[in-house]
Amino acid sequence: MKMIALLTLLITVVCILTAGCIGQTNKDTVPEKCVCPVCPSINVTSTNTTVPGTNITANITKLKGPLRVSSSGYNADLPVFVDNLSVGLVTREKPLDLMVDEGNHSVKVCVGVICLEDNITITFAKRSFIDFGPRLRDEVEFPTPTARILEYYRTGNGVTVIVEFINPTEKELYMAADVSVGHSYISGRYDQRESDSTQGKASAYVKPGERKTYMLELEFHDGYSYIFDPPTLGRISAS
Repeated sequence: MKMIALLTLLITVVCILTAGCIGQTNKDTVPEKCVCPVCPSINVTSTNTTVPGTNITANITKLKGPLRVSSSGYNADLPVFVDNLSVGLVTREKPLDLMVDEGNHSVKVCVGVICLEDNITITFAKRSFIDFGPRLRDEVEFPTPTARILEYYRTGNGVTVIVEFINPTEKELYMAADVSVGHSYISGRYDQRESDSTQGKASAYVKPGERKTYMLELEFHDGYSYIFDPPTLGRISAS
């Protein structure tokens, strides 16, 4: 009977020592590897995790790299997006400096409904640059609603002017522009050369992010031997 009790006690001690769950004289020391069923399970799943049964907090910090976004003097203040999240404004005078997580990212700037996008790889402690200026001037020439004269030509006793309206905004606009043409002619009544000007208005409804042309015909004063100046735009309105 005594032999059985002694053997049972010996087996129990050996199992506990093998599991590594005793013999720790320092309560603050955590075993490097613990297979005892009652020992805590260490599983770090967030950037600030306290391990159950211990006083250890694991901090995981993603490395970041600097990124400068510029528009090289493009005449507008533009919102900047990194991975479709708004991160600030880039202006004509000042680029936008950011700290971005390492890895591949999409960066874009928007002029109304028109957005330009570029992809970049961010590296820790290495500055990266994106300059949208050349593309903006090439693809989004006008950052605000405007009008311009595309062409003009003589027709009969007058001139035909082709006006283009440009709407880069996010809503439909009614746009109008005053057009004038200075000219001279010889009066049939007095047989003398006289000066005059003719005016008209071009207008159109323009959808967001689109352009539309308007053909305006302006007639000269009665006479002959006309000489005319290039047409010019006056007041431009958008509402």
